[in-house]
Amino acid sequence: MSVLCNRAKRSRWPIRGVGLCLFLLVAFSSAAASQAIVGRVPRVLVLYPYDERIAATTAAGEAVRARLLEATGGKIDLFSEFLDLSRFPEDRHIDRMAQFLSTKYADHRPDVVIALGEQSAKFIMTYRASLAKDARIIAAGFNRSTARKMNLPSDVIGAFTEFNILRTAELAQRLQPDARHLFIIGGSSDFDRWWLETARTDLAAFSKNYDTTYLENLTIEEFVAESATFPADSIVLALTIFKDSSGRNFIPREAVRLIAATATAPIYGPYPTYIDYGIVGGNVVTFESLGTTVADLALDALNGKPIAHVQAPHFDVADARQLERWGLDEKNLPPGTVQMFRQPSFLAQHWLAALLALAVVALQSIVIAILLLERRRRHAAEVQSRHRLLEVIHLNQSATAGALSASIAHELNQPLGAIRSNAEAASIVLRSASPDMKLIEQILVDIQEDDQRAHDIISRMRGLLKKRGEIDWQEFDLNELTTTAIKILQAEAMRRGVVVSTSRAPGALPVRADKVHVQQVILNIATNAMDAMLEVAGRERKLTLKTRMTKDSEVELSISDSGRGIPDDQLATIFEPFYTTKPAGTGLGLSIARTIVETYGGKVWASNLSEGGAVFRVVLPLARTG
Repeated sequence: MSVLCNRAKRSRWPIRGVGLCLFLLVAFSSAAASQAIVGRVPRVLVLYPYDERIAATTAAGEAVRARLLEATGGKIDLFSEFLDLSRFPEDRHIDRMAQFLSTKYADHRPDVVIALGEQSAKFIMTYRASLAKDARIIAAGFNRSTARKMNLPSDVIGAFTEFNILRTAELAQRLQPDARHLFIIGGSSDFDRWWLETARTDLAAFSKNYDTTYLENLTIEEFVAESATFPADSIVLALTIFKDSSGRNFIPREAVRLIAATATAPIYGPYPTYIDYGIVGGNVVTFESLGTTVADLALDALNGKPIAHVQAPHFDVADARQLERWGLDEKNLPPGTVQMFRQPSFLAQHWLAALLALAVVALQSIVIAILLLERRRRHAAEVQSRHRLLEVIHLNQSATAGALSASIAHELNQPLGAIRSNAEAASIVLRSASPDMKLIEQILVDIQEDDQRAHDIISRMRGLLKKRGEIDWQEFDLNELTTTAIKILQAEAMRRGVVVSTSRAPGALPVRADKVHVQQVILNIATNAMDAMLEVAGRERKLTLKTRMTKDSEVELSISDSGRGIPDDQLATIFEPFYTTKPAGTGLGLSIARTIVETYGGKVWASNLSEGGAVFRVVLPLARTG
């Protein structure tokens, strides 16, 4: 610890009866030391009061060494000695240690001696003449009051640490405003007792607000047992336990760790080395900052600069894990408190990755928004295009109906004429003296059949002329649809002298599309085929429709004619809009047919037959496989 400790009060250590010779010797030494070292590497001796297990002085000493090596670029001789005065406080040991060190450093007298802790300071003050006669002395790890009690010589410069237990108690009070009990723990060594007396004085006013108990003169087992019975609304201040009532020596932080392990209330302490050993926190001097302060004094002394007493900085420190363990709100900590072992937030740990991820998500969101907008625009365009297609198809249907109107009218006249003839015949039979009822019955059957024929013709025309706002998806048999289309074309074919024949694949050929649209494709191609045969003379005009199943599980409808065929250089363009070879043609029939077929996932193309004429093939996917 920074310490620190006054282990035994030996009458030989206080410097008494300082005479004129000693005064002149000290003055001469100070004057000599004020000169910068020239021509050799400077030497610094660090004295530790105990052994290397005491974390406080060890941490301060390591900070001293690190700072000196950094500032000098390694051009310095550093020596360390552990006096082990806690386990060997006897005068004989101290004398032997002094004689040993005096001999050891006889040829390497230090230029600066750094005494960490009160015991080390007393040691060098007593044996200064034999060990480091002309060296500058820097003492650290105790307060100004202790320095005055020690009669610290004026040429010994101090880096003082004012351990204020009241400030640690006030930190605890902020974290536990509802606490009602106060426990102060201290050991049985001289330094432990000094701390307890200091606490009684410093906490006199503070402790009046609590049910206060000082736990002292106990064994370590008794301390541990007492800690297990603390009321939950207690503040516990751990000072030092270098020795318990049984005389066992301890490293204070190890003693605190044993007590904190069973404690039923939060524990606080004035030393940073207690952090990570079970305490919540306290107002402390970090031994690293103390070591740096001492090293800076030593550097000034080595460079011949004047040095003076300094005060090591204090900090409020808390263990974030203990705050969580006891449910203490970190918002109640004093401003500027250093939280140790605090787990950084995810963003603090991975801020760059989080920033990149956020950027990626933002970019993706923008892209998705653009794609959604584009998708919406495309959907709107598709809907608009589909409506335009439906309108064009309807116009094409109307044109087809107009082109076939003469034939359809002629076809319709046949059942209507038959109905009229049968009606007149029935009237004559009924006016006879003895009407033949069986004949009348047969006439009525004929009328019904002719009426059905007329109805079918009209229904086909209505289906051909019906206007749709949306595609009517349905599953149908392509064979049946081909038969229906032939019936529509039959009258026109007879008028033009065209023989229509079919070759149907066995079984059903299910297709999923708009039935009327596919029928319009057949009508458009068949009508063009009949037009292509008008100029053919002396040859039989034949229109053949065939259906089959392909190897790729698709259905194919082929429409062939016996016309002149299509010029090879025009095969690639006949499906283009407005392309036509007919004087009165619009050039839209085959273009509309291709658009319809592709809308339903199919394809259409044309080729010439070797025996003359052309063939158009329409391929559509099956509605179901198998």
